[in-house]
Amino acid sequence: MKLTARENRRSLLVVFITLLIIFEGIVYVSITPRPQEQFFQLYLLGANHMASNYYPNNDSSIRPETPIRWYLGVVNSMGNAQLAVIYVKLANQTIPPPDDLKLLPSPAPVVVELERFIGNNETWEIPFTWSLSKVTISQGSTRILELGINNQTYALQDWSAANGTNFRLIFELWTLNMQAGGVQYGWFSGTEHRAAWLQVWFNVTAPSSSGMNSSFAVF
Repeated sequence: MKLTARENRRSLLVVFITLLIIFEGIVYVSITPRPQEQFFQLYLLGANHMASNYYPNNDSSIRPETPIRWYLGVVNSMGNAQLAVIYVKLANQTIPPPDDLKLLPSPAPVVVELERFIGNNETWEIPFTWSLSKVTISQGSTRILELGINNQTYALQDWSAANGTNFRLIFELWTLNMQAGGVQYGWFSGTEHRAAWLQVWFNVTAPSSSGMNSSFAVF
């Protein structure tokens, strides 16, 4: 069947419009920037500014008054300035860490809060030097009563562990929630709730008898 000139023009027009729509779609996708992923990064480095040597001689069994130096950092990739709050918590083996499924923080009490406004694509790094300021041992139970952090001493809620094993420091990232009028655990990227946290385990060992001082007592 032979098409008329009018029908040919109509077919060519349909093909032209179809190709034009496809071309415009390709151009739109290629020039339209993709939505930027919004996220934070929380990291912890050892004394030599690397992800290693977190304890002297790589031994996580530490003595009271031994200074431990780390570098704690937050990277803001949220697309705007953000208030970042780091909660530092001390826990033992029986206290659970943050819940990644329910996105809940650890129930361990906060020892100290560190906070700062961070610009977009900015890194906030904090020298974090800590030590066990006051420790007691009684009937095989080791209690940490005071923790020294960056030249400040913080009293603790009598955290103990059998034989001084399996203590840990937990670091949680909290951010400002303008709608709630306070800080929230983690952050929201669109409608997705996200969180970042770290934990480092350590044991407490008794100093030699010649090295005992008022910060360490055995009963």
